[in-house]
Amino acid sequence: MKKIVILGATGSIGTNTLDIIQRFPDKFQVLGLTAGSSVEKLESLIKVFKPKVVALQNEKSAAALSKTLSASNVEVLSGNQGIVEVARHPEADLVISAIVGAAGLLPTLSAIRAKKNVAIANKEPLVMAGEIIRREATLNGVSILPIDSEHSAIFQVLNGEQRHSIKRIILTASGGPLLRFSNKEKEQVSLEEALAHPNWKMGPKISIDSATLMNKGLEIIEARWLFDVPPEQIDVVIHPQSIVHSMVEFVDRSVVAQMGLPDMRTPICYVLHYPRRAPISLPSLDLTEVGTLTFEKPDTTAFPLLKTAYTALEEGGTLPSVLNAANEEAVTAFLEKQISFGMINRIIQQTLEAHTPQSTETLDDVLEADRWARLEGKRWIKQCTVC
Repeated sequence: MKKIVILGATGSIGTNTLDIIQRFPDKFQVLGLTAGSSVEKLESLIKVFKPKVVALQNEKSAAALSKTLSASNVEVLSGNQGIVEVARHPEADLVISAIVGAAGLLPTLSAIRAKKNVAIANKEPLVMAGEIIRREATLNGVSILPIDSEHSAIFQVLNGEQRHSIKRIILTASGGPLLRFSNKEKEQVSLEEALAHPNWKMGPKISIDSATLMNKGLEIIEARWLFDVPPEQIDVVIHPQSIVHSMVEFVDRSVVAQMGLPDMRTPICYVLHYPRRAPISLPSLDLTEVGTLTFEKPDTTAFPLLKTAYTALEEGGTLPSVLNAANEEAVTAFLEKQISFGMINRIIQQTLEAHTPQSTETLDDVLEADRWARLEGKRWIKQCTVC
């Protein structure tokens, strides 16, 4: 029986992972769960899955949960250190890394250093510290398995293939809810419009990243480190139907695609059972019902953050970490209705322009760049007079 730790258990990926685990009670045991501050949600999961240990980032929430569970055998930890301890649990066979944002970096890296295989759903750790994570995974003899539908698609296509056979990776993007909006319309798009993804059910941060296409920019950087390919071998195409999850072109000009309905439970099921597949009761893809699959080049004028991500990856060093931090601050400000949608791009660009790139030889280099970018991003947010 495979023992599973889920970092970010109450989010979209976490709940979908638990849905799959519940379907295979003889194959998986939930060993540990973490969350931010959702006491009630975590408590309900504890009742169903009976983990040995849980952690809440919010210390007051953890104290309240500990009091509630005082008569049980569940160990309750708190704060960032508590989440790291759950990630490093000695009995864990697989750690699901699904904490949104930069907050997932330290627990993910800690799990790798504790020689745990990691199934990664959050892009930010690899965006911020891809080289370090790849190096640590090699040193500790562990695997990093992708959960994102696009990277899972590539991972599946490359199974059994030689890396030198890759000509290019082709990431598909739905284009999000604002694909046909003009630049003028996007300047003042509402929060509700930006959150209304046409195909996927995602958390608010990832939904806004999809609306700006930053989500795809982060995926480009993630793909570079997951599959050890240079930026010039990673392309993006807009595919509004979200049926082809990504493709790989090989040196013999064969193009192999992975297809399926837009449901995150499929890649989650694959990664939980890897290297095998398992039957799962989900709707089948009916191409006759879909009818038409379309593809188009992304418009980097309409979605400038895609080009910005390529530039950050090519220049390297601290720029990807700064890009990620500035984006997180800008998206948070938009979600809290402090700035307009059109300001997201400007705040990110201004933060990057103010930064002097440095090398990222250590984790401290990455964290310092992240800290600086958040302060700089907040400074630009504060200067916004039109929200």
